[in-house]
Amino acid sequence: MGPLTLSVTVQDSSISSPDACTKRKQNSRVRNSFASVSIRDENPFDFVRTLFEGVIAGGTAGVVVETALYPIDTIKTRLQAARGGEKLVFKGLYSGLAGNLAGVLPASALFVGVYEPMKQKLLRVFPENLSAFAHLTAGALGGIAASLIRVPTEVVKQRMQTRQFTSASGAVRYIASKEGFKGLYAGYGSFLLRDLPFDAIQFCLYEQIRIGYKLAARRDLNDPENALIGAFAGALTGAITTPLDVIKTRLMIQGSGNQYKGIVDCVQTIIKEEGPSALLKGVGPRVLWIGIGGSIFFGVLESSKRFLSERRPALTQSSKSDKHED
Repeated sequence: MGPLTLSVTVQDSSISSPDACTKRKQNSRVRNSFASVSIRDENPFDFVRTLFEGVIAGGTAGVVVETALYPIDTIKTRLQAARGGEKLVFKGLYSGLAGNLAGVLPASALFVGVYEPMKQKLLRVFPENLSAFAHLTAGALGGIAASLIRVPTEVVKQRMQTRQFTSASGAVRYIASKEGFKGLYAGYGSFLLRDLPFDAIQFCLYEQIRIGYKLAARRDLNDPENALIGAFAGALTGAITTPLDVIKTRLMIQGSGNQYKGIVDCVQTIIKEEGPSALLKGVGPRVLWIGIGGSIFFGVLESSKRFLSERRPALTQSSKSDKHED
């Protein structure tokens, strides 16, 4: 069975020359192999503006999501860290939030700041029927850039969530002095193992479903529709990557004890001591957290991007007027 191809042709009833009519039809036809869309005929690509707007929109969306859903993330982390019959503690569910926001803001801003311009650039490079690869690649590149900030933030956050420390600054000082620079990047490999496929899959799913939806509806989507698509993409991706998240959590919170010697040893030890089902610990809170988080994140992201784009013509017009007056 061949790939699904959707096309939308916008017809103009006005009379024009055959060449102009043919050109207009070529530019108005949108083809896709799993919902791709051509942007080659749009306005010239402005890298700096796309980067700036991505940074602002990404930082805003990241802070809103992290603040709203932090307690669910804390419960998920404690479930994954629990061994044997340890009881789940519900106190201090916002432990480490302030320190985490200090990392989430620049990490989210950097991720979207890299993702948006790379996505636009790659969509001009890849054939129209391979737009999914452009979204996958842009998501992975954004994840790599953001990981430089995300990992130390995640290490401190999770060790505070498991009640090893009471303040972010104290956690950073202790980890740096006792475990060195490597301690702040504990579990970096497992983090990339989880987050690169997560970021790539989530953003690819979101973008492809959204494009397909727009083609079917033949209109721009509203905020609730963007949020619903974001929730579905987030929940599905969260469920698929739960085992990778468990491994990452165990490696990050082990501290200087080094219970696990690496990713492979961590998997083998968990299966041997706790059974294969332990790799799905926290799947419920994780799917709930990321599903709701995807809804909020993509809803806020699209709203922020729209707000910034709506201000763009006004700013341009004002700039031109000022120059004219001068």
